Amino acid sequence: MFDLLTRYRRQILISALILVSLLFYSSNLRRGGASTLFERAVLQMTVPIHSALDTIWQGAADIWTHYLWLVDTAEKNDQLLTQNRLLHSELMQVQEIRLANERLRKLLEFKAEVDLVTLPAQVISEDASSWFRTVVIDKGADDGVLEGMPVVVAEGVVGRTIRVAAQQSRVLLITDAASAVASLVQKNRTRGIARGVGADLTLDFALRLKDIAEGDLIVTSGTGGVFPKGLTIGHVDKVTPLEYGLFQPISIKPTVDFSRLEEVLVLLREGP
Repeated sequence: MFDLLTRYRRQILISALILVSLLFYSSNLRRGGASTLFERAVLQMTVPIHSALDTIWQGAADIWTHYLWLVDTAEKNDQLLTQNRLLHSELMQVQEIRLANERLRKLLEFKAEVDLVTLPAQVISEDASSWFRTVVIDKGADDGVLEGMPVVVAEGVVGRTIRVAAQQSRVLLITDAASAVASLVQKNRTRGIARGVGADLTLDFALRLKDIAEGDLIVTSGTGGVFPKGLTIGHVDKVTPLEYGLFQPISIKPTVDFSRLEEVLVLLREGP
């Protein structure tokens, strides 16, 4: 303790003198009257201390205010983020409803155009294998669905039912290799068979001498016993000219986007 006092005796002495001076200065202030030389000297000596204390106090106040502002801003940011997530979720729901309404509107317009009894259905699963291209819909025998019934959307032909259970049916897509649809080129009535080749189709048995060009519309001919006449299948994507032979190779791009099937129509018919 004595060593500590000895080491800092100068600082302690100066602090004590300043304290005594301040006490003396304060007692003289209560008496009033003009300032003495001693009071002016004390006042001059304490100016740096007052300035330092004021700076420290102001800095502490600024830090505290800034801290409170940061806390309040962080809370507001959290609230805004939560509101933004909720609004984004609601927007996605509204967007999904709008798209669904748009698809249903197209189906209703198509239904009004065709003079056939139709049954709306929902696609509930699809075949993920590379061997078959099929989907399952949520309508079956209990709803009047039979094997071999056409399945369509507003954009064109989807396929036909090949397996029917009480409440579900499996649909073979026209892009499957086992699918064959009697077709014709709309502009010149050239007949052929549209067969699936993965994501696209080919038009087999189209006569080589017939004028067929890219972009020509391919529709069902109605002669296959499954699909009614005039349903859209796709457009000619590529024609390979041949110098010899009876037929010409033709590739077809389907008008239906099979990767985005959701709602479809089953074209009903009376059983045998």
